Amino acid sequence: MAFFAKAQKLAIAAIALLGLAAGSAHAATCGKTGAGFEDWKQEFAQIAAGQGVGKKGLSALAGAKYATATIKADRALHKAFSGSVEAFMQRRGAAAIISKGRSLKKSNAAMFAKIESRYGVSPGVLLAIWGFDTSFGGYMGNQNTVSAITTLAYDCRRPGFFTPHAIAALKLVDRGSLSANSVGAMHGEIGHTQFLPGNVIKYGVGNGNLRDKATAMASTANFLKGHGWRSGAPASSNLGAIAGWNAAKVYQQAIIRIADEIDGN
Repeated sequence: MAFFAKAQKLAIAAIALLGLAAGSAHAATCGKTGAGFEDWKQEFAQIAAGQGVGKKGLSALAGAKYATATIKADRALHKAFSGSVEAFMQRRGAAAIISKGRSLKKSNAAMFAKIESRYGVSPGVLLAIWGFDTSFGGYMGNQNTVSAITTLAYDCRRPGFFTPHAIAALKLVDRGSLSANSVGAMHGEIGHTQFLPGNVIKYGVGNGNLRDKATAMASTANFLKGHGWRSGAPASSNLGAIAGWNAAKVYQQAIIRIADEIDGN
């Protein structure tokens, strides 16, 4: 899931979800370069252990590397969501997403019907997110997840937002849902629709394996439902839930247009 420009209330909610007090969320000293990352990991290991992270998670933390590529991608993130909705859709291949989305809706009709029956979320928005975020699972990333998310928790730009997700990632390693070698998107997002680790814990369904398309679609629907999705209403009437998924306005409007095209609204 894309996380950029999230409202502060989401960060606060994430911290509350994972039991992080405001003080502990910022107890480890942040850094603007990789020079202090190893020292930070030692500080963060104490915080993580205090939040219930076990041996596997702590071992994964010890092996994490400062993710220079993640920092580079983070600094350039605003460029990816600049310009008009039309320009954004063209860059991201919206026409192809609509075409393939319609095809996948038919070929996976039973799966989407089951999801809509349970969560009230129509197929179009799930297919739009799936298509935009990973080209329908064609590219889910090759960045080490633990390294990416801990680097962002260490980085001084937004430690309050990423710290609970870093704790969550280590807990997912403890559970066996992730490993120290798991890979995903540049900012630590996981699976077909790019969930951040804290949201995997809160909204992941089934076995939580978001590299499985059915689990990812159901989990995404569960997230949207949890953010106020109104059953039976088109994507254009569910802006609030889509905004919960991604705060960029061009992304939101593109998802609405593509979802309504796929659903025939």
